Amino acid sequence: MPTAAAGSPMSDSELPGQLPRAARPVYLNLIAIRQPIPAIISILHRLSGALLFLVGIPLLLWAVQQSLASPDAYAALRASLAHPIAKLLVLGLVWAYLHHFCAGIRYLLLDLHIGTELTPSRQSSYVVLIVSLALTAIIGARLW
Repeated sequence: MPTAAAGSPMSDSELPGQLPRAARPVYLNLIAIRQPIPAIISILHRLSGALLFLVGIPLLLWAVQQSLASPDAYAALRASLAHPIAKLLVLGLVWAYLHHFCAGIRYLLLDLHIGTELTPSRQSSYVVLIVSLALTAIIGARLW
């Protein structure tokens, strides 16, 4: 442990290159911080991608397998997908796909340096959110 000139141990605030304790953040609550809309869209893009990968792909592969197995398996699949909870799950996956698709187009445009300023970036974030929710509502109305 470093010692001061008089031989006594130095406190943490006296260490060279360290900020005083008052300048350090004590606790940073990431949940309480109000995120800007582009950050929310980015987080939802990642969550929707994870949802599609972890739930959507296995469910889709299972449904294709059941639909091709036999006519009885296909009828059982249709009956199970007619259940309201299954419809909600499918609707959630539809939203995840549509949001991921729309946000992906937004990120491609940002990679082309289109809409990188603050105002267009926020506007495109709102467009992604509104379009994905509107398309999900349209498909949900057709699904029910």
